[in-house]
Amino acid sequence: MPLSRHTGQIPESTWTLGFREMTEPWKGAVGCLGVAVFFAMTIGIISWQALEQPPEEWVLRGRAAGMLWERGRGALLLRALPAGRPVLAIAVGSVPAAEPPPPRDRCWHDGGQFCYSWEEDAELRLSLEPPAAPGAECYGVRWTPLRPDVTLKDCFSMANVSWYGGPSIHAQRWPLNSAESPAQPLVSGDLSANPASFGPVLERYFLGSTGVTVTVAPDVSLLLSLESHRQFCLETLAGREEPLHYQLCVSADVAAARRHTASALAGDLVPSERRKRQALALVEPLELSITLSPYAGITSPLFLRSLRGGEAAGYWLSRQPRPGASSIPLLTTWKGQLCARLNVTSEAALGWYLARARHLRQALGATYVAFEGVEGNSFLEQDVPAPAELAGDGYTEVLAAALATLGNKTIISAGSRSSHLPLFVQMSPLRSDWSHAGLKGLIPSVLHYSLLGYNFFIPDAVGGSVAGATQGDPELFVRWLQIVTFLPVMAFGTPPWLCCDAWVLNLTRQCIQRHQDFVVPLLLKYSEEWQSLGFPIFRPAWWLSPMDPVAFTIEDEFLIGDEVLVAPITEKGQTWRDIYLPGEGHLWLDTNSARVFDGGTTLRNYSASLAEVPVFVKTS
Repeated sequence: MPLSRHTGQIPESTWTLGFREMTEPWKGAVGCLGVAVFFAMTIGIISWQALEQPPEEWVLRGRAAGMLWERGRGALLLRALPAGRPVLAIAVGSVPAAEPPPPRDRCWHDGGQFCYSWEEDAELRLSLEPPAAPGAECYGVRWTPLRPDVTLKDCFSMANVSWYGGPSIHAQRWPLNSAESPAQPLVSGDLSANPASFGPVLERYFLGSTGVTVTVAPDVSLLLSLESHRQFCLETLAGREEPLHYQLCVSADVAAARRHTASALAGDLVPSERRKRQALALVEPLELSITLSPYAGITSPLFLRSLRGGEAAGYWLSRQPRPGASSIPLLTTWKGQLCARLNVTSEAALGWYLARARHLRQALGATYVAFEGVEGNSFLEQDVPAPAELAGDGYTEVLAAALATLGNKTIISAGSRSSHLPLFVQMSPLRSDWSHAGLKGLIPSVLHYSLLGYNFFIPDAVGGSVAGATQGDPELFVRWLQIVTFLPVMAFGTPPWLCCDAWVLNLTRQCIQRHQDFVVPLLLKYSEEWQSLGFPIFRPAWWLSPMDPVAFTIEDEFLIGDEVLVAPITEKGQTWRDIYLPGEGHLWLDTNSARVFDGGTTLRNYSASLAEVPVFVKTS
């Protein structure tokens, strides 16, 4: 029989007593030791995580690019593959920055998507989307708030990226990096009435010098802020519980990105049946024009008659009535008067308005009809909910489409999702001075309008139409004249014989002749390219040098197509300037001196007397 093995078990009473007796003096030491061990383990785990988990984590990859999450600042990064070239950084302002996405996303079954939810704030969905054109790769970014009080905000870094597009602004800049604007609704506005608002030509499209585009869906209500040399931000309106949705597309360079999205600016952004661009008739000299607006003063007989009921009662924008109540006209202020605004959602109202415009044009023998007051959102100004078709810049879009039926000698004051229509767009008035609110802002405005597809614009009158510090300055008049010679229309507010001497009058005649003989044929040639391909007629220097950082910030030169470079003087008293000749491998002929220079170079201190404007023609 086997012997039982003694286990040495301590009797319970003796063990308990002994433990108590033994630990009483050491209770504090043992407790401290346990706490120390716990903290050592915690620190070790944190250290292991810090060492093992990289600061950036891939969340979605395509063939040409991919998106990462940067843990430290809570940012989405877009990088081109295979080298990982930085393209874009998006700071996320609506969710905890330090919280990283999990290793397992919520749509792991679909390799073309990444989903993650911050349980109390917002949900993020990234998706690979069909590209606008071959050579581009596109990603959809969609934020959905999970609480009514969550404001979604994404900020796009300006570090090492020059940005173009978006809204026109007072004292226009090219690129937008040096612009400053507080957060405000991304809708068109009247800069004459409110210089702090966004301007009359606006698209929800931003182009970065790294070859990236940001296109915001038209049905998204949002705010835009511009923080000089730091970032621009897209932000949803507080309390609306609406998603923030935009598309990112990556191309090889900035020029390729603009070419790839040519269809988006007048294609994907408008219904397919209206995509075809239509040609314009160039403005003829000394023709009569009349100016109309979609506003009616509340004391006008027409408006007072409409209050009596009948069909005319629906001619004006109205507040949404309560059930069983009558509609109330939405009153707004325009040019200092209380007015009602044409209801563009009513076919009867539009038909009546267009018929009156045709009658006036015929009765007065006018060739051109100009419409001002096309910009803006009256509902947003009054903080009143708008009909779905008039959200954002819906009013401008609908009215522009209706006015285009009047023919290609129609001028409007604003443009949004309407660059495909045969309409001239009147540029905002400029100050009679040398600042960016005056002459220096002219070329940035030309580049901005043309980039967004509005190639047929009417610049402000030579010399500026808003009183400035140097009003009536002959030098300013001449330098202004030399720029508009190469634009679609030469407009004069003050005749040269009233502001200047006979020399300036003769120079004006020469510029008008040069416009007719040299510029108009160029515009006709490249308008065909614009109609077929969507390329801008007036192009920035980077169009031919898309990889040269020097070209990204040049705002005082422009190309007409690919073959003519205009580099005027925009500084008072100067008779020389530096001129960047784009396109390495090309040759440029100076039309003034017949000298030939290499592309991809900068001509330092190049002479340009008051009678000259440097113009170069590409010869190869």
